[in-house]
Amino acid sequence: MWRRQRFSSEEEALVQALAAGHTLKDHRFLDGRKQHTLHRLDGTTFQVGAAVVDRLRREGVIASNKKFPAATYLLTEKGRRLVARLGDGEGRSLTARHDRSTPPT
Repeated sequence: MWRRQRFSSEEEALVQALAAGHTLKDHRFLDGRKQHTLHRLDGTTFQVGAAVVDRLRREGVIASNKKFPAATYLLTEKGRRLVARLGDGEGRSLTARHDRSTPPT
């Protein structure tokens, strides 16, 4: 029987950081390299593993604005629901998509 795998603590922490207002950027370089960086509100930065970002993107929790050379990832409505389930954070960050039945907050 197939069962959905739970998010790792690192994935959950990243989602909670986005909900708290931190910014996740995907810095792309001309040689093809990609670097995922979490920009914290205090101005510090933290490198995030590509596997973490890729899983959250594949699961529909975050989405990119697809800008070059630095795309920004935003929580989707699914991401906001995950934050609510985790019970930490208020989901105050910008979101990439809104459920049409619910006005954006």
